[in-house]
Amino acid sequence: MARKQITGIGPVPRTGADDSACPILHVDMDAFFASVELIEHPELRGKPMIVGSPAGRGVVLSATYEARAFGVHSAMPMTRARRLCPQAAIIPPSHGKYSEVSKGVMEIFHAVTPLVEPIASDEAFLDVGGARRRLGSPAEIAAMIRSQVLERYGITCSVGVAGSKFVAKLASKQCKPNGLLVVPADEVVAFLHPLPVSALWGVGERTEQSLVRLGIRTVGDLARVPVNTLQRELGAAAGGHLAALAWGRDERPVSAHVPDKSIGNEETFATDVDDPETIRRELLRLSEKVAARMRKAGYVGRTVSVKLRRADFTTITRSRTLREATDIAQEIYATACELFAAAGLERVRLRLVGVRMENLRPAEDSARQLSLGERETGWREAEQAMDRAIRRFGPDAVVPASLVRGRLDEMDEK
Repeated sequence: MARKQITGIGPVPRTGADDSACPILHVDMDAFFASVELIEHPELRGKPMIVGSPAGRGVVLSATYEARAFGVHSAMPMTRARRLCPQAAIIPPSHGKYSEVSKGVMEIFHAVTPLVEPIASDEAFLDVGGARRRLGSPAEIAAMIRSQVLERYGITCSVGVAGSKFVAKLASKQCKPNGLLVVPADEVVAFLHPLPVSALWGVGERTEQSLVRLGIRTVGDLARVPVNTLQRELGAAAGGHLAALAWGRDERPVSAHVPDKSIGNEETFATDVDDPETIRRELLRLSEKVAARMRKAGYVGRTVSVKLRRADFTTITRSRTLREATDIAQEIYATACELFAAAGLERVRLRLVGVRMENLRPAEDSARQLSLGERETGWREAEQAMDRAIRRFGPDAVVPASLVRGRLDEMDEK
């Protein structure tokens, strides 16, 4: 795709900030999908713009900061986003472009250090401790990364520089958009304590409500509470975890090889669906996609999870752990159907369904042992043959018969 440079690289670290004990960088692209789209739509710069389905009922994938000023944010239903910001331009997503830019940005990171831990397609942790002699101080390396991303791809990123992953991530958030913030080791507590307690990892809406009931509203408030009190209120693990974070203690290293924790796909229907056969066809389609992604990535998984969102946005998840790990779509689909039936929603209007495989492990370490008298089903070989056909002839080369019938039914209805 076209690359275009834009001017200005935003805030710089304050003069004299001591980054000698700050080898960890958290680099986060600013409004990534929206920024990539602006390269091909420069007329929309400075205006509200949303990446999402113009006509569908999906969610916001990304939004410019001009749209965010109206309350629009990622994962918000598109219907609500359009109500909040009716003047926003809506651009349908182009995932191929995002993957291309993401790959290039990650290559910039890996040219700096082999210790890169991707968190998503648009953010990563870097440990640049070993690159100082070659490239300069952590703050200088962060500034260089920002300049290279801007020069090569015409998009901006924000970088937090700190002594731990937790503080670096908070720093990048604090300096968005298009900023660079160093948090010296001796200023971590001063940086953390004024922040709302919701800034801590592990504090969701429910935990925040529990803390507020105790009079704890800021990180500083929490830091002054005895650890045993937090553990009594929140549980031993959660209480101890939050107490450590409140003082900036996070010993986790940057891990360059982080396996996928799960692989899943979901679909938002154009209109709410209460037909069980339609739901099961969608579960089959999603199971096929998930299984293909697992085989491509070299994983098998043991836990099948389904996500069912009702018309009123109530979301229900159900999961089951299998006896043997699998990457076979038919096994995933059969379990997904059983979970759907057990949820008791077969006549309830649904707006979204999803299938996810968790408890992943490398396929090469998970050879299946057949029980005495058990026969191979042949499904794995059949699905591997489908993979080869799809790679050669495209995604519609091989489709399960029930999905073909579903498409024909939809055509007849039209």
